[in-house]
Amino acid sequence: MAIIINLDIMLAKRKMKSKELAEIIGITTVNISILKSGKAKAIRFSTLESICKALDCQPSDILEYSEK
Repeated sequence: MAIIINLDIMLAKRKMKSKELAEIIGITTVNISILKSGKAKAIRFSTLESICKALDCQPSDILEYSEK
């Protein structure tokens, strides 16, 4: 079971840099990097909501489930 984080794909689609997103939603670039790399163990709903608002997307655009 795996949850895949597609944050880097959404950033590229929106032509936004990690640093810019971090400033908009109020978290560090290190935390953005941890999310992008898939090393995060959890994400707060409030953070996910802020990311979706900043990138004008749905949670399903960022998070994906795969059985592999």
